Amino acid sequence: MTPYDHDAPADGRAAAPSGLFASAQGLMATTVELLHTRLQLFSTELEEEKTRLLRTLSWGAAAFLLMGVGLVFLAMFITVLLWDANRLLALGLITLAFIVGGGVALWQAMRHLHAPSGLFAASLAELRRDRAALPDREDLPPRASSAQAS
Repeated sequence: MTPYDHDAPADGRAAAPSGLFASAQGLMATTVELLHTRLQLFSTELEEEKTRLLRTLSWGAAAFLLMGVGLVFLAMFITVLLWDANRLLALGLITLAFIVGGGVALWQAMRHLHAPSGLFAASLAELRRDRAALPDREDLPPRASSAQAS
């Protein structure tokens, strides 16, 4: 140890820089870390939503296909069952049932389409919390503009 090293820590590490530049660097590092964390959260939510959507579409497509085939066979069964007595009435009632069921399904689909999905709710909540933690604009001292300086 030289006589000029009396300000250095005893364990040999360099002293932490201080001053305005070091504070600005620390603020920048914290800001970058915060943005990185928020982007990771955003990415995770996006992946979860994509997985949920694909799973829902897959099950919906399977249900649509199976229910459609089942309804066609039910319509054929009822028509054949009532062939001798009232085949036209059976076909008319079955057609009406399909049209009403399709209308209800379309109405439900439109209702769900216009409902809010809650996508990125956690990210937005975190950003609101971050914004609330920042000081209000009114609390900050006024900046000296270049017009006031001259």
